Amino acid sequence: MGGFKLLFVGIMVTLLSCRTAEPPNGAVGSPSPEENKAPLVHADLDTIKARNKLIAITGYDANSYFLYKGRPMGYEYELLKKFAESLDLKLELVVARNKAEIFEMLERGEGDILAANLTVTKQRAEKFSFTEYLSTTRQVLVQKKPDNWQKMKLHEIDNAMIRSQIDLIGKRVHVRKASSYVPRLQNLSDEIGGDINIVEEAGDISTDALIKQVADGTIPFTVSDENIALINQAYLADIDIATPLSFPQQIAWAVRKNSPQLLEAASVWIRQAKKTSDYYVIYNKYYKNRRGFRKRARSDYFSYRGGKISKYDDMIQAYAKTINWDWRILASQIYQESRFDPEIESWAGAVGLMQLLPETAKDFGVTQTENPSENIKAGTKYIHWLENYWNHIPDEEQRMKFVLGSYNAGQGHVADARRLAEKFGKDQNVWDGNVEEYILRLSERKYFNDDVVRYGYCRGEEPFQYVRNILARYGEYRKFLN
Repeated sequence: MGGFKLLFVGIMVTLLSCRTAEPPNGAVGSPSPEENKAPLVHADLDTIKARNKLIAITGYDANSYFLYKGRPMGYEYELLKKFAESLDLKLELVVARNKAEIFEMLERGEGDILAANLTVTKQRAEKFSFTEYLSTTRQVLVQKKPDNWQKMKLHEIDNAMIRSQIDLIGKRVHVRKASSYVPRLQNLSDEIGGDINIVEEAGDISTDALIKQVADGTIPFTVSDENIALINQAYLADIDIATPLSFPQQIAWAVRKNSPQLLEAASVWIRQAKKTSDYYVIYNKYYKNRRGFRKRARSDYFSYRGGKISKYDDMIQAYAKTINWDWRILASQIYQESRFDPEIESWAGAVGLMQLLPETAKDFGVTQTENPSENIKAGTKYIHWLENYWNHIPDEEQRMKFVLGSYNAGQGHVADARRLAEKFGKDQNVWDGNVEEYILRLSERKYFNDDVVRYGYCRGEEPFQYVRNILARYGEYRKFLN
């Protein structure tokens, strides 16, 4: 089974979202004027619907897309989920590790839409189409307060800060290469009649990271969108963000010029979404709730800061080796079962991280199911037993799905679904689009009363979604964690 876990790259997210503010990575790379030519690919909404999947390019940062306590989160992520759901499409996210190349990724056809806190600029709009704006923001100067600022009066702090943009003449300001901050500083230099020393950092560094360097005193200044700066200030109290460098700017998603259907669908959805309370609940969650951001930023389980899913990671990794599983699949399954809560108990009496019935755990030599280590031990032994049960399924990837479906619904119901699949001309050894279809139908009288069915009614939606959710989350874990 290990081969599948290492090779399984094409997992997609069944969720979608949108976003309002510039990502912690700041505004994203601009297309160069010399590249203003026809898009390399054509894939408008009709093509996207035919493949049943919307592919969105986004950033891995503290607001666009990240993991927190094992759960994918992010402003862009949540809005993209909702947009994709409105089109009845699956969502697949492609993470741009180097945001200086994000527009080129769209042009090459690596995604259908860019959702990475993009500032709408005239230069960008010449080559790409922008949706209805999600929100507005402005660029601000990020600088460090004096060491003893807490003992100073407000006017004394102001006197120590750069408050006039003219005072930036000759100063060194660090921003990410190809971000919208670069032309803003260039234009500002012309406006104030003197040169600002613009230091362009690598495209894979985030605005968050540059803000942290300002707070640490490593660099003197950077530029950020104000809403991102406010979030960072929630836990970096030493930074000052009160000096504006731009007028309000629009934040929107971008598509290729030859995708008018997708552009219209996204713009219509955004206009309608902005009339709902859900839209602003999501915005406030990431840009107004500074306490929540502070809590995430200080957590070991915030993927943008650390590399952990839960406090049981070491334990999960150790037991995953005993069954030759990628530990991230086992972690995704445990999240699905218990959200990493070892004290949770289901209505049916299943307990612990892997939600085992006491009698099942006892069959595998475990009686202390409330103990996290013992619970995972019993759960992995059960998985091993199920793998042996389904060892006649030839494909490792498919066999793993039969194991997960059986863990949730029992191998008897899965066997019934296999018999139904074979009876109605489907492949009984393939889960996707075959056996999973008939596990769903076991909740219908026509099928659970069929002659080949031995175990009767099954609430098939549960194992159907169980397998899909675990694998989708595993896809997320692969993006963030080694």
